[in-house]
Formats: sequence, C-alpha cells, structure tokens
Amino acid sequence: MLITTLAMLVAFEAQAASGTLVFIGTYTKAPSEGIYAFRFDSKTGHMQPLGLAAKVADPSFLALHPNGKFVYAVTEQSSGMVDAFSIDRATGKLTQLNQATSKGDGPCHLAVDRGGKFLIVVNYGSGSVTRIPIDADGRLGEPSAFDQHAKPTGGAGTDPKRQNGPHAHSVNFSPDGQFAMVADLGRDEVTSYRVDRGELQKAEVANIVPGSGPRHLAFSPSGKNAYVINELRSTVTVFDYEARSGVLKETQTISALPEGFKGESYTAEVQVHPSGRFLYGSNRGHNSIAMFAIGTGGKLRFLGTESTRGNWPRNFGIDPTGKFLIAANQNSNTLVVFSIDQSTGKLTAVGDPITVGSPVCVKFLP
Repeated sequence: MLITTLAMLVAFEAQAASGTLVFIGTYTKAPSEGIYAFRFDSKTGHMQPLGLAAKVADPSFLALHPNGKFVYAVTEQSSGMVDAFSIDRATGKLTQLNQATSKGDGPCHLAVDRGGKFLIVVNYGSGSVTRIPIDADGRLGEPSAFDQHAKPTGGAGTDPKRQNGPHAHSVNFSPDGQFAMVADLGRDEVTSYRVDRGELQKAEVANIVPGSGPRHLAFSPSGKNAYVINELRSTVTVFDYEARSGVLKETQTISALPEGFKGESYTAEVQVHPSGRFLYGSNRGHNSIAMFAIGTGGKLRFLGTESTRGNWPRNFGIDPTGKFLIAANQNSNTLVVFSIDQSTGKLTAVGDPITVGSPVCVKFLP
C-alpha cells in the first residue's frame, strides 16, 4: 500500500510539474503579498495554486525572459524599481536576484527584448521611458538610456484629470525587435523608438484622437497590424505597421462597448489570439471582455462582450495553446478561466472563480 501511495504521489508531482506555470502580478494591499504562482492544465483549464511565489511590493506588471529562466516585475510606487527573479520551474517559487531603478515614478509596464539582453520600463507617474541592460545571469544592470516625455501641448490634454501630464502606459517590441512602441495616455500618442543600436532613439510618433488615452498595444502575429486600446474612450484603434520605418498608420477606430451602454467604463488590456483571427480587450466598469473578429487588412468586427464574473478586469492572459483566457478581476480579488471557441472566438467560463488578492497581471510560462 505504501509503495502504491508513493508511486501515485510521484506520478501526480510529475504531472503537475509538466504543466504551464502562470504568474499573477498584484497590488499588495491586504490580502495580497506579491507575485502568486499557479500550475495550469491547458487541456482542462484547471488552475492548481502554488502559493506566494515572491513577496514584493506592488508587482503590477510582469515580463518573462525569452529563455524562461527569469521574470521581471515593476514596483509601482513613487520611487519606481524593477525586480529581477530566477524561476524554480518545479515549485513556481521566485528568488530575487537584484533590483534596478526605473528612474521615474509609478512604473506600470515593461517588456524584455527578444534577445534577452535588455528590458524597457515605462513610468506612468512621471511619463518617462528607461532602458535597463540584462546580464547573462538574469541580473539587471544600471539604466543605460532614458527619455522624458514632455507635457501635452498647453499643459493638459482633453481630459484635465487624467491627461494633466505625460503618462507612459505601456511598451511593446515590434515583431523584428528593431523598435519599441510606447503608448502615452497623457499625450494621446504612440512613440516608436529605435532600440537596435543600444539607445532610445525616437523614430516616429502616431497621434490618436484627443482624449482617447492610449493604454496598451498588441501586434498581429503577421506583424502587419498593431492594435491600441484607448482607456478614456473605450475604443480600439487599428494601425497598419511599416516594419522598416516603425511608422503606424491608423485605419480604423471601433468601440469596445456594446451599443447603448451609458455607464462609466475604462478599457485596460488588449491581446490578439495566437491564430490571428480574434482580438480581445478588457472593460473595467462594464466588467467584460470585448471580442472582435479580425478581417481583411487587420480591421475589426465587434462580436460582443462576455462578463468576467467579477469586478474591474484590469488584465487577462491567453494561454500559449490559444484554448483559454484568464481574466484578472482586480476589485473582486478573483481570477476567472474562460475557454475560447476556436471557430467563433467566443468565451465560456470554466469552473469557479479563483481567489487572489488584487490580481492585475497574468503571465504564462510554458
């Protein structure tokens, strides 16, 4: 009996260790203490909790190293920092390697280049962009480049409360890694930086309708289109992308809310399905995931919305197989798993909500 029990335990542990790791970034007000880890079954959508992976203050956004050995987290506070961690794949635990300053206030987003040699972090509070080198052992070096965005023309944008200054909100690398695209909510702009020369060299600026508040960006798998979700107007702007120059050319803007909705709502995350057929965006207030079909020229067709079964879905993640989406409901302290219909793109909730304090970022590590 003992031998049988031990064999079963070994088999269970082997099966658990073979699943996809999911890391959840949070705001560390009670009951959250930092970054949490789960083991995800990409066949069933089951989430096995692994507990607190690392105790760290306000790790509101995470980025994975391409080699799968390291994860980086912002500390979204007035004296911004970026933390480097090594990953124990067997347990999901994270070991802190070191910290580096973000050189700004309220860092809220970061991305690692595809070669794993540096990351770029954006500071929402001070409206700035910082490049930080990554050593071979995963540790962070001293910041090597910095750019401070100017105040909007006239000192404030269309929304005087949210656009009273520059607010860099996200950074995404172009598919070829030559450019970094920074969305600035305060300036209604997306700036492309050339980064292949070890600097932050501004290449192009794409202007968005005043008062839109661009927040996050996602590229299509083909690299021909980019999609920017606009927090203040709850819209998605579609761009054609010119890889050689880093130029974004607007082709469409579409609402992320159902027709007739009159309540208060703000978009947050935007992601393209791995198939390139669908796009998803989160609505905070309406508390839903907006679903779009991607058609000719990358243009969008609104499919509707699906409730996130919680409050204030700040972020979500699509698993690498494209079969599931996990929504992070910040204000209800829950994660909800949805299956994705591969033909229609529609979402269906799977299982019960999972409790995590103030979840605001979902990252999959296969």
